[in-house]
Amino acid sequence: MPHPRPVGKDAGGFSYTRRVNFVETDMAGIVHFSAYFRYMEEAEHALWRAAGLTIGDIEKTGGWPRVSATFDYKSPLRFDDEFQITVRVGAVTRRSFRYDFMFTRGDVLIGTGSITAVSSTKEDGRLRAVDVPQEFIARLRAAAGHVGGS
Repeated sequence: MPHPRPVGKDAGGFSYTRRVNFVETDMAGIVHFSAYFRYMEEAEHALWRAAGLTIGDIEKTGGWPRVSATFDYKSPLRFDDEFQITVRVGAVTRRSFRYDFMFTRGDVLIGTGSITAVSSTKEDGRLRAVDVPQEFIARLRAAAGHVGGS
């Protein structure tokens, strides 16, 4: 069962630990490449919960469509491996922000990734970008153990 575990401020991120489920692997027993994007989103949601927020509350959050998602693979994960995802709030612009992810298994770097989300609202059935609520960023950064708002 996945479980969030905040890390210390010097580690610089929110830590989320989980195990690879059999269904997430391919015929070679290696985690399918697409699973890493679900893992990043799962860790993102855990970060929001740790910040006392929920990403699914559109009335309060306004919505966060993704405009970019990347992952750079370094070492494979296999069935039943326990691994850690460290999440940081990266660059913040007026209307978007980036999450930075680092996946590790013990001392082994599995890979790094990022997701960029845009703050939005829905008007007349269409999404419209709006300014990122700074109170959300402050709470996410606090939950991720950021020092000094960076």
